[in-house]
Amino acid sequence: MSTDSHAILPPTSSGLKQPYHLVDPSPWPLVGAMSGGLTVFGGVLAMHDMGFALLIIGLLGIFTTAFLWWRDVLKESGTPGMHSKVVQLGLRYGMTMFIASEVMFFSAFFWGYFHFALFPEHVAGQAAAVWPPVGVHTFDPFHLPFLNTMILLLSGTTITWAHHGLLTGNRNALKWGLGLTILLGLSFTTFQAIEYSDAPFKFINGGVYPSVFFLATGFHGFHVIVGTIFLTVCWFRAMRGSFTVERHFGFEAAAWYWHFVDVVWLFLFVAIYWWGAGPTAG
Repeated sequence: MSTDSHAILPPTSSGLKQPYHLVDPSPWPLVGAMSGGLTVFGGVLAMHDMGFALLIIGLLGIFTTAFLWWRDVLKESGTPGMHSKVVQLGLRYGMTMFIASEVMFFSAFFWGYFHFALFPEHVAGQAAAVWPPVGVHTFDPFHLPFLNTMILLLSGTTITWAHHGLLTGNRNALKWGLGLTILLGLSFTTFQAIEYSDAPFKFINGGVYPSVFFLATGFHGFHVIVGTIFLTVCWFRAMRGSFTVERHFGFEAAAWYWHFVDVVWLFLFVAIYWWGAGPTAG
């Protein structure tokens, strides 16, 4: 008997003799990495009042790369035999690892926050070892932050409704659930922008508390925007009938990402807005 796997496995519908496929040469990994580097370097320059040019170029590069790269993946998924069961499993593993890396990303912000919150004597230039630092007027946790918490919790139920509708073949539930989740995501972003506009402290040169607050909540807000775009693309695909009960990883990945965003906000609300609220909050 031959041990050649090519002789054992029958050709797939794409002509391949095994369940994997080689990705076509792509410029997007290199372009994406360079854009990410420009974004970080440009962000450092912007924080030192040296202009926003590199930051804007880097962000445009990231969004362009994401759009074109995901477009290529969608085209690839439409090629019969390309996204086999093994490839779909690999995509799920990839999304799981990506979310795990995002958990580590936010863990760094929580680490920084709790370091100064539990050891306020480490805040440079502070006469009294208190948290929040003297002179910092924090937000009322049960005003806009609580409203945004309710919005995200509700969005978690609507995206689950959409997922259930997809699995049961209820296309209307899929479309309405996705649409409502998108509207809730836009509402969250709007209220957070209002909150930032009323912030009693500044991000630049405002001290430790404003820096940690805006980095943690701001990056979460950025993730909400990305997740809203992700879900919007899924809504358009759902309207075209691109998702089926058997093949809907794009929607599944968006739902995982959105639930992750919800959970991170709950930790932010409890740790920063509620537990970390000073006596002057409200």
